[in-house]
Amino acid sequence: MTSPASTTRVLTGITTSGTPHLGNYVGAIRPAVAASHAAGVESFYFLADYHALIKVQEPARVQRSTLEIAATWLACGLEPDKVWFYRQSDIPEIPELTWLLTCVAGKGILNRAHAYKAAVDKNRADGEDDDAGITAGLFMYPVLMAADILIFNANKVPVGRDQIQHIEMARDFGQRFNHLFGKDYFTLPEVVIEENVATLPGLDGRKMSKSYDNTIPLFAPRNELKKLIASIVTDSRAPGEAKDADGSHVFQLYQAFASADETAAMRQAFADGIGWGDAKQQLFERIDAEVAPLREKYEALMARPAEIEAILRDGAQRLRARYATPFVAELRHAVGLRDLSQQAVEEKKGGGKAALPQFKQYRDKDGRFYFKLVDAEGNVLVQSNGFDSPKDAGGLIAVLKQAEQADAMETPEIVLQVPVDEVLAALAALRESEA
Repeated sequence: MTSPASTTRVLTGITTSGTPHLGNYVGAIRPAVAASHAAGVESFYFLADYHALIKVQEPARVQRSTLEIAATWLACGLEPDKVWFYRQSDIPEIPELTWLLTCVAGKGILNRAHAYKAAVDKNRADGEDDDAGITAGLFMYPVLMAADILIFNANKVPVGRDQIQHIEMARDFGQRFNHLFGKDYFTLPEVVIEENVATLPGLDGRKMSKSYDNTIPLFAPRNELKKLIASIVTDSRAPGEAKDADGSHVFQLYQAFASADETAAMRQAFADGIGWGDAKQQLFERIDAEVAPLREKYEALMARPAEIEAILRDGAQRLRARYATPFVAELRHAVGLRDLSQQAVEEKKGGGKAALPQFKQYRDKDGRFYFKLVDAEGNVLVQSNGFDSPKDAGGLIAVLKQAEQADAMETPEIVLQVPVDEVLAALAALRESEA
């Protein structure tokens, strides 16, 4: 799998803490899978099992959720031979990058993270200490998410509107790292949101979320799906009374699955006073029409967990070799985690910068003026003959600094102590440092 410079990298993932629901499908899975079929797109899909540990301490649940989410993506059209499909915990470079980013992330920014603030607000409302029951994992969640994105230099990240803040944090951490270590190591990601379906309402009208226990499982059996849709909370307007489509959870769900023409027709039906029972029946039929073929594929995949495991391991192995391992090696070098046997000689004075070749001028006992070119370790590369004035010596130094070829070394005023190529390389390094 290649990655041309013009390729756009799109990355998305789902936390393995529950069963995939309609909100996951509409807000993340469907648009990301569709994007993977576009020309010039390199797609990354991951199962965020490290994230799951922040709020789930039930090993069997994490394992089951990982299987269900993997089967869901494959059933929804993911082609593992054409995209990167992997489990977060199979990429050890991700937690290593998390630590590197932790060391540049501002605590003040993390204090403002929505999930942490919500937990603090709940504690205050309950009369508890601000941080009661809040783990460092919850607090550091945005840094781990930033590492998920930045390790593969994703250009675009499809997320729900409530996740925009995390992408902004990833940009901030990446930008700080780039600035601190003097190179654009990280691409700064951009958010991708489908405005009409970024966040779906659940059964009670709040955001569809496992946290609220108000979800509609994506591959619930047909009869269960129908019962769940029938239980969606609505207002008390009777059949014949005009209804507010934009304020209706039923309409919002319908719009997420319907075409523009179907949505317009349903909006008119709301204005004409469609009964809630009829509206929910149409919603059920529309969702089931899209989901039923996928449900059949999902059930077949769930019966073959060993095949799914092999797909995930293969994806991680190839991805590490192609991107993660060499990139983190580069980042380790950038921050100073280096092979000591290859340590560069540094100036004791000069802000810790690596020493460079330099010219040294002096007047010897014979009263004449000399210069020499020494390398970073003090070894003499060029030794001049004597000059009657410092100006004459300085003039030849200026000529040598501009030397582009071996011919410049052929002068009786200097004596080479090492091969010409080494001298030219030292002069080139000196010119570059002075540019």
